[in-house]
Amino acid sequence: MTNEVLNTMKARRSCRCYLDKMPEPEALNAVLEAGTWAPTGMGRQSPVIVCIQNKADRDTLSKMNAAVMGGNGDPFYGAPCVAVVLVDKTIPTCVEDGSLVMGNMLNAAESVGLSACWIHRAKEMFETAEGQALLKKWGVPNAENLRGVGNCILGYAAEGGKKAPAPRKENYVVLVK
Repeated sequence: MTNEVLNTMKARRSCRCYLDKMPEPEALNAVLEAGTWAPTGMGRQSPVIVCIQNKADRDTLSKMNAAVMGGNGDPFYGAPCVAVVLVDKTIPTCVEDGSLVMGNMLNAAESVGLSACWIHRAKEMFETAEGQALLKKWGVPNAENLRGVGNCILGYAAEGGKKAPAPRKENYVVLVK
């Protein structure tokens, strides 16, 4: 069986080198909207997506993320846009809910001609005073109860930004009839 959604999922690869070009608004909005349609536990819709398009805040996030790893490079690989997924940590399914939002956005990016990659360490970034201050600066409601799940970097792939897919491993699926 083949269809457009399955083809998109098979074609999507994490991009690790981006052009210095902001995503077109129509494509970016489609990706963000896809995130809002992710399934959530009991339909609570606990995730919040904060889309950073200005270079100063994007660079601040990059430095924060690098600091968590003990480095100083750009863990966002030059991507001009970062969609941070946060969740209400009082919801029992918060991490799963945020992960599904990330997955929807990654696949949606591929479907509209953008490239994306899940960059981890959002939890550690927003546990800091600096992270909490950014959430307040951005006017994010309920900031004190939010936990970071992931950073979805977005943009257009530069030459060599995506690798070919690895073959699927044996025994990935076990059918029990």
